[in-house]
Amino acid sequence: MQARILVVDDDEAIRDALREILEDDYAVVCVDNGLKAVEMVKKQVFDLVFLDIIMPEIDGIETLRRLKVHDKMLDIIMISAVDRAQEATDSIKLGAYDYITKPFDHEIILNRLKKVLQNRSLIKEISFHRAQAASGSWRDTIVSKSKKMTAVLDLVSKVADTSSSVLITGESGTGKELIAKAVHNASPRHDKPFVAINCAAIPAELMEAELFGHEKGAFTGAHKQTIGKFEFAHQGTIFLDEISSLKSEFQAKLLRFIQEREFARVGNHRTIKVDVRIVAATNTSLDEMVKEGTFRDDLYFRLNVVPVLLPPLRSRKGDVPLLADFFLDRFNRRMNKSVKGFTPDAIIVLEAYPWPGNIRELENLVERMVVLGSENQFIDEKDLPFDLLLHGDPTQGAEKGVRENKGLVQARQSFERLYILRALKNCRWNQTLAASLLGIHRNTLIQKMKSLNLTRNQDDL
Repeated sequence: MQARILVVDDDEAIRDALREILEDDYAVVCVDNGLKAVEMVKKQVFDLVFLDIIMPEIDGIETLRRLKVHDKMLDIIMISAVDRAQEATDSIKLGAYDYITKPFDHEIILNRLKKVLQNRSLIKEISFHRAQAASGSWRDTIVSKSKKMTAVLDLVSKVADTSSSVLITGESGTGKELIAKAVHNASPRHDKPFVAINCAAIPAELMEAELFGHEKGAFTGAHKQTIGKFEFAHQGTIFLDEISSLKSEFQAKLLRFIQEREFARVGNHRTIKVDVRIVAATNTSLDEMVKEGTFRDDLYFRLNVVPVLLPPLRSRKGDVPLLADFFLDRFNRRMNKSVKGFTPDAIIVLEAYPWPGNIRELENLVERMVVLGSENQFIDEKDLPFDLLLHGDPTQGAEKGVRENKGLVQARQSFERLYILRALKNCRWNQTLAASLLGIHRNTLIQKMKSLNLTRNQDDL
């Protein structure tokens, strides 16, 4: 839909000029005084108003006040002569978005308009996601039935209502940002910004400007004033991922901010106070870094008010099948496919694998399986990557087989068949190489292939 623009000016030439600039891309309505503008806004919805300051009956400032009473979210750009620029500037305090001066430039008008509409679109998107988050429990976003994760979620529930700093520790891929979001969504700050920062991805020389903001001309390349992440996160939560990568000189500045809750933008001495909750995360031991002198102990104690240790996926009993089905459903919908699921034998392999990359690795695997999977078919053990079997623990698979009432002999044969089949495929069915990989004699391999009915299919050629 075209954005709707209301032009309010008693000068017909100005109205016609703005209409000519805008009407190719936007729906434009023009009125010649403030009273008509107020009535028009009450009857119709507009995305932006261009409002002249000097008009008969009621001037632009009073019109601005009345429009804002009706719709405080309505964006308004004031139009003024150069000698009335101070009034236009003052109008921003009353809620105007911006102002332009006469005579105005075609490109300036379109650029300001584009900026306003992009901002409105962003606000609508944020409101939509917040409404979605508020419509369901924050626990619904975390898929787990393991006791270890239940303990983590119980801890999140207890700490959420406070403003205490939280330090989340866990291996890469365990879902530290997901837990940070859970802390935010379960807190009274849930309708305020959640700002995530990967400390390892920001160069050390730009860290201060990125987090605290900077003034125009503060350093080479600082072409305009920029608000930092801490200021943007005011009243919300800021998530500092990979906190261990912070250089020592910035650690001191972060410590001061945590203590005082104030900072100054780079290139300015005026302090700015903000209210933010800090959630940090690391996949390394900060205890060891403190002992080594690479991480400040006082900063560590400030961050580690409430420690949360995320268990690796391999220790989350029963969660692998749940997560596999969750990701399967997600990628089926995303790719408009209908892969049915995983066979019991495939689940045995998935549960036996140690998942060094944790949930992220499982998610990537399931995505690959959906991309390569056939419509309305199950993903079987033979479809899984060879590496999963070589890294797995056969005893775990055997235990799973017993639980599934498969029988010890059948479970062992199933595992042995898959193991040998993977070795043969990996060696392009070269029996000598496969036997060497398996650590058995070539004749033993040939006998196993016969007893297990292993033959090379046309697809393996």
